Amino acid sequence: MKHIVGATRTPRDKWIEEGLRALAAGGLDAVRVEALAKKLGVTKGGFYGSFADRDALLEAMLDAWERESIDEVIDRVEREGGDPRTKIQRAGVLTFSSDRLLPIDLAIRDWARRDEAVAERLRRVDNRRMALLRQMIGTFCSDADEVEARSLLAFCVAIGEHFLAADHGDRTRAQVLVRAADLLLNRPTKTTAADRDDGGERLPPGFAPASD
Repeated sequence: MKHIVGATRTPRDKWIEEGLRALAAGGLDAVRVEALAKKLGVTKGGFYGSFADRDALLEAMLDAWERESIDEVIDRVEREGGDPRTKIQRAGVLTFSSDRLLPIDLAIRDWARRDEAVAERLRRVDNRRMALLRQMIGTFCSDADEVEARSLLAFCVAIGEHFLAADHGDRTRAQVLVRAADLLLNRPTKTTAADRDDGGERLPPGFAPASD
């Protein structure tokens, strides 16, 4: 997994990064000071030079996740430009298709089921994501109710497909996701070479591998 910030790191940043790695891999219970210290190759006592306690680390981890998963994603989407459908696709790829943010996001959703403060933070992030979807979808769909429904469905597909174990007959999951994206975004179904993955299937917004 990539680091949240650049190569120049402070001890505090390293604890946050390692905490996010542990959270993504094993959930909240895996974020233990002693285990993080071992991973970092430092003493447990060094932790308290950066954080008052584990709760302070957890709060800093949430701050880092929120900044990276929404502020930095929106900034990159706007900076790189493109039409609304391209922006939706880029935001989905950055958030839900990488081995960086996706496992952290899913772990925080699980955590939020048991912690109201985390649930409130997740609600804030998801509301900003929904606002971006509404804005982009609203450029090619004028009915407010339909915009809301399309935004909800797009978000549910982006998250829910990672939990779905169902098969699709003689279709692959990628093929079904492509068709779902075409329907949600009023996108022509014609496939181009640029839209194909290594298996020859067109990749939908939010499910293509992110490029650096």
